[in-house]
Amino acid sequence: MDANFWHERWAKGEIAFHGSEANPLLLKHFPALLLNANARVFVPLCGKTLDIGWLLSEGYRVVGAELSESAIVQLFEDLGVAPEVSSIAALKHYRGPDIDIFVGDVFEVTGDILGTVDAIYDRAALVALPEDMRQRYTAHLRTITSTAPQLLLAFEYDQSKLEGPPFSIPDAFVERYYQDHYHLTKLDRVEVPGGIRGECPAQEHVWMLERP
Repeated sequence: MDANFWHERWAKGEIAFHGSEANPLLLKHFPALLLNANARVFVPLCGKTLDIGWLLSEGYRVVGAELSESAIVQLFEDLGVAPEVSSIAALKHYRGPDIDIFVGDVFEVTGDILGTVDAIYDRAALVALPEDMRQRYTAHLRTITSTAPQLLLAFEYDQSKLEGPPFSIPDAFVERYYQDHYHLTKLDRVEVPGGIRGECPAQEHVWMLERP
C-alpha cells in the first residue's frame, strides 16, 4: 500500500469510510478527555470527516494531517471556509479560523510544524495502516505530539475474511503499540451496523490513552 492507493480511492470516490454525520462515539466519549475550552485537537489522516465540524462547533481548535488534497478542498468547502494555502517543507498548509490542515505524508509532519497539541482523536489513521507501518506511525505520533492523550477508535473483525483497510485492530494490538507509553482504558464496544463493507461482522472499540 502506498500513496497512490489513497489518491485513487479519493479520485474514484471510493470513500465508504467517510461518514454522513459526526461519529456518535466521538460525541459520546470525547468529553472524557476533560479538555479545556479552546484546546487544540490533532486529527491524523483526517480526510474530510464531519467530526472536524463537530469539534469546531464545540469550541475546540483543530489541526489535521491528510494525504489527499482533494479531500481537504472538499473539507473546507463543506465548512464554508475559504482557506489560506501555503507551503511548508514538503507539505501544503490549509488554514482557516481555528483550523490548520497539513496536506502530504503524515511522516513529514514534525512537532515544530504541528505546533502544540492538547489531545489526539484517531478514528481513521491507525485502522488505515497495514501492520508493518503501525509501529512507525504510533512512535511518530508520540514524538510530534509529546505523547498527548488520545481518543482512539478501532475496528475488530476476522481479518482472514476480508482484506483491509480498514484493518482489524484487536485489543492485543492496541496494547502492543501503546501500553509502554500510555495508561489504556477501553471506554466502549459497539457492533458496526452492517459490518465492514456490509460483508463482515465487526465491532468498533473506543480507547482512552492517557499519560501514566
